[in-house]
Amino acid sequence: MWRHAWIFDLDNTLHNASPHIFPHINQAMNAYLQAHLGLDEAAAGELRRHYWLRYGATLLGLMRHHATDPRHFLWHTHQFPALDRMLVREPQLRATIRRLPGRKYVFSNSPVHYSRAVLRALSIADLFHDVFSIEQTRYRPKPDTYGFLRLCRVNHLKPHRCIMVEDSVENLRTAKRLGMKTVWVTRAARMPEFVDVGVPSLMQLPRRLTYLQ
Repeated sequence: MWRHAWIFDLDNTLHNASPHIFPHINQAMNAYLQAHLGLDEAAAGELRRHYWLRYGATLLGLMRHHATDPRHFLWHTHQFPALDRMLVREPQLRATIRRLPGRKYVFSNSPVHYSRAVLRALSIADLFHDVFSIEQTRYRPKPDTYGFLRLCRVNHLKPHRCIMVEDSVENLRTAKRLGMKTVWVTRAARMPEFVDVGVPSLMQLPRRLTYLQ
């Protein structure tokens, strides 16, 4: 009997965010810093990168040093009027996720309005039991352990019965430390010891179930 729950990252896991989504967010974040901190374009980009390197997220630096309202920041930097045209998706994504046994969750560092909009545009929103976003982690993004533990507590999940599916290897390191099985969505040839399964595409995941029981 299958006794595991699936926890999926969103961007670059359930869809390819690199071509259009991430560049749009980066531009929106730079524009936000320009508008609200009075910076020019170059200074805004440099500050955003500095906070990313120091804290793992631009938002954390803004909250700590500028008292930025995280809800305001996330709302204004994750607006996508043409979202459906910007998404790069696998044509068999819905069928593949449906083939995976067990409950399914999304755990994303993105805001909830964006996460749910992406899932609707991908036509897979109804396949997930819950969408756990950055707001629910109290703005402590992955790989911080706090969000993982709160996700499990809120949804009555036991970490050793969860499978984390991610494109970020650092997030998988945290998941494995908590006792989860780990799937790395990557084309890398070598797997770290804390990765149980590597797949270049989610389409291959149903064939690897025996390695995740």
